[in-house]
Amino acid sequence: MKLKIAIVVQGRFHAFDLSLALLRRGHDVTIFTNYPKWAVRRFGFPAENVRSFWLHGVTSRVASKLHQRNLIPDCEERLHIMFGRDVAAELVKEHWDVVHPWSGVAEEILRALEGKPTLKVLMRGSAHISTQAELLEEEEKRTGSRQDRPSPWIISRELREYKMADKIAALSSFARESFIANGLSPQKVSLLPLGASLEMFRPSPQAIEERCRRILSSQPLRILFVGTLSFRKGLYDLAHVVKKLNGHSPNDNKFVFRCIGPVAPEASSLEAELSGLVEFIPKRPQADLVNWYSWGDIFVFPTIEDGYAVVLAQASFSGLPVLTTTNSGGPDLIKNNETGWILPIRSPQLFVERLLWCESHREELASMARRIYNDFKPRDWGDVAADFESICVHAIEHGE
Repeated sequence: MKLKIAIVVQGRFHAFDLSLALLRRGHDVTIFTNYPKWAVRRFGFPAENVRSFWLHGVTSRVASKLHQRNLIPDCEERLHIMFGRDVAAELVKEHWDVVHPWSGVAEEILRALEGKPTLKVLMRGSAHISTQAELLEEEEKRTGSRQDRPSPWIISRELREYKMADKIAALSSFARESFIANGLSPQKVSLLPLGASLEMFRPSPQAIEERCRRILSSQPLRILFVGTLSFRKGLYDLAHVVKKLNGHSPNDNKFVFRCIGPVAPEASSLEAELSGLVEFIPKRPQADLVNWYSWGDIFVFPTIEDGYAVVLAQASFSGLPVLTTTNSGGPDLIKNNETGWILPIRSPQLFVERLLWCESHREELASMARRIYNDFKPRDWGDVAADFESICVHAIEHGE
């Protein structure tokens, strides 16, 4: 069944990759975005299939910078409504089989499509917004540091969007379960894990053997974190792990830590506190990351809340044993005790104990690294597009 699909996104996220994969499957796909057409074309998507609201994009970026400098109030409400309203005005001019908007900018679109024979599949990139807000509020109290968490306005708006959508696409089992826990029907929430173009992250066999040689030697284990250094991503717990392990054997350190990525404003003081214990590397271009992943022996990601966390797939494809939490795509990607370990959130002592186990079981750790490298099967964008198509066709055929 060939579908006419509108994908609506305030930016890029994974929308361009999904759109291109759907186009390759023979569907008629149009992207509605605030990126300019020339920018979308750089990702391989034809400009003639793009409806650009570039002025909104420029306004959003300028407003964000001015807000960060405390020069203007937050413009989230006005900008979200403006984008949703402008896209809705375009969508109603023609028929669409499927409209797939990102949450937060979808209310005007979903309302404009009420009563029309169009399947409305909402994309939510994180957990249910109430779950996300609760976790981040708890983290704010735990850390004593203000978190960038959803405002009451956006929470109310997204809750209305959830009700109006025919289907909701969740990126991980954790995210999907958060919707069900908040009262949504399991039939309404579909699991749609992301893919990735992972070829650039594939290390050479020699790099894997060098990793195994390091692990089997008496060298310190190299612990790697990639992503935004924020409390949401688990930096508060990672700091506990670093301090505990650096103090475990002061005369014979068994671990070295490296973090790659931008530092969130609330984490700047903790970064300074960890100076000398952790090597901090600024955000690197994706094309360079294969070498940075090759440096590591174990990938640690103690995230508090993530819709998916693509770095887990990148690390796995790089042959790294992964140590992460339940609140991400980890349980969907990692086979516990085979390709890594899944631990509860806010359990830094369990992370410490697992890393100490790795240090004292180096043969098992090296075997795991080889097994991951040989056996991990990445999910590409063709797989994601096929699953999205299946969700849509099934819903259309069954009147869901």
